[in-house]
Amino acid sequence: MANPDLRLHIHIAEDQCTLCLDSSGESLHRRGYRQESVEAPINEVLAAGIILMTGWQGDTDFIDPMCGSGTFLVEAALIARNMAPGLFRKEYAFEKWPDFDAELFDNIYNDDSQEREFKHHIYGYDIDFKAVNTARMNVKAAGLSDCISVEQQDFKDFQQPREKAIIVTNPPYGERISTPNLLETYRMIGERLKHQFMGGDAWIITYREECFEQIGLKPSIKIPLYNGSLECELRKYQMFDGKMKQFRSEGGTVKTEEEKRQMAQAHRFKKEREFKQRITEQEENEEADIRSFTFHRHELEEPKKPRIARAARNSDDFPFSKNSKEQKSAKSAKSAKSTKSTKYTKSAKPSRPSRDFKENRGGHERFDRSGGKRGNKRFNHDED
Repeated sequence: MANPDLRLHIHIAEDQCTLCLDSSGESLHRRGYRQESVEAPINEVLAAGIILMTGWQGDTDFIDPMCGSGTFLVEAALIARNMAPGLFRKEYAFEKWPDFDAELFDNIYNDDSQEREFKHHIYGYDIDFKAVNTARMNVKAAGLSDCISVEQQDFKDFQQPREKAIIVTNPPYGERISTPNLLETYRMIGERLKHQFMGGDAWIITYREECFEQIGLKPSIKIPLYNGSLECELRKYQMFDGKMKQFRSEGGTVKTEEEKRQMAQAHRFKKEREFKQRITEQEENEEADIRSFTFHRHELEEPKKPRIARAARNSDDFPFSKNSKEQKSAKSAKSAKSTKSTKYTKSAKPSRPSRDFKENRGGHERFDRSGGKRGNKRFNHDED
């Protein structure tokens, strides 16, 4: 049944059964403004979440130079104006319930007292004219044409904005959309940002690490995200003129406290993912027999050695400091011993150090079963 009057969800886990009454109907991530879409559009909820992660609240212009169907543009306008994301839905499942209060719902739906004015502008660009038309159609359906402009333009023709702006974009990954010269595209993105976006912040989400490498810029923050089943990363590039040292001396901030907190969460996310992977592999091997057993190799991080302050290293209390008495006496004793032993170096024949492995014919190594106590006795290859 396509549009039932009552929707029920049943979840069964072992001997527990949960019966749920669906009040939403169609999935809430479908806002209702998307009339058409291009290939592989980003999820509306994911787009809104990414914009909120950037901290943008409508205080500058907003730019998506690869806007596709315009999802980032519409979600940015909704956030800037503080509009409810479900305003464009045709219906909810609870509207068919017997106790539904239509008058109360209309009052709540038409209440715009929490909305605010947006004094800046949102710009969308795309090289594909079909995508531009689709984005314009979706923007018009949302009633946001007054604050969103969509034009056809290649990213390589991007110019420095007149006003302060933020870039949030979702370039092609090369997975669901076949893109010729994918790495060259990301190299071009880095070049445009470096030369035509001074003083702005650019947020880019993508799937492949090699694509990020081609951008050629150092990100100030990395946040792991899932775009569908693809494990992606959202990276922030803070563009400034000059060197990092000069930027910081002038009061520039690379990472805010909130961004540091997000980075800490990202590291925990990575460790938990690796831990779950090891547990899954262990469970698979426990259930399998020897014929399907798989050996897995994991790189474990070595604990970092504690740093010792330079003042402590130079103090007499530190056992290996340059100024310690023990070290000075050890050096003097060593030098005296070496001087004494040099008297016999010309007459004495240098002894070969004992080795646990002996070189065999052809450069191979042969194990010494005597435990490495053969002294200077040479191995006779002719007896082998």
